[in-house]
Amino acid sequence: MRKGLLILISGPSGTGKGTVCDLLRQKHPEISYSISATTRQPRPGEQDGVNYYFYTKEKFREMIAQGQLLEWAEVYGNFYGTPKQKVLDRLDAGEDILLEIDTQGALNVMKVMPEGLFIFLLPPSLEELAARLKGRGTETEESLHRRLGAAVDEIKLATKYRYVVVNDKVEDAEETIANIIEAEHHRSDLNESLLAKLQVWKENK
Repeated sequence: MRKGLLILISGPSGTGKGTVCDLLRQKHPEISYSISATTRQPRPGEQDGVNYYFYTKEKFREMIAQGQLLEWAEVYGNFYGTPKQKVLDRLDAGEDILLEIDTQGALNVMKVMPEGLFIFLLPPSLEELAARLKGRGTETEESLHRRLGAAVDEIKLATKYRYVVVNDKVEDAEETIANIIEAEHHRSDLNESLLAKLQVWKENK
């Protein structure tokens, strides 16, 4: 059995990360979303270990201090993060795990798990990105200018990722990412058990 693959997708706001990831999961249900940890209270219907791992702030701070998180952030007084050991256990079981996070979190994950598959999703152009953001109907001229400036800064970090994929059409971007994942499954470091088995067979002959 091969090891699972940690798949991390980032990109500026408006590039369609969520839509592409949802289509990827729809077509490849064997890929699982990573379950995040949080210190906020569960909302009605949310279950621990299904929607989130719910921790106290004391427990979360302890996990930060002990390096038990792949990445974390504080948002409006609550902590959010990705528990490292739970991800490692699922990868060791052969499960592919998908993380859709911002560039700051991704850079932290790269330090801890450089063997992951890091994909940066790009817009076809900044003009198209501006059009998509305007299409939401939620942006003022000031906030639009700020988001585009942030997008340019994020795109500068794209060279730190293993792959870049342009999201012109969602279906094409999803297919490209699926093909990348399939190729990555054949990496030698993810198939050590198979290589070891073949080596043992040789030694027994």
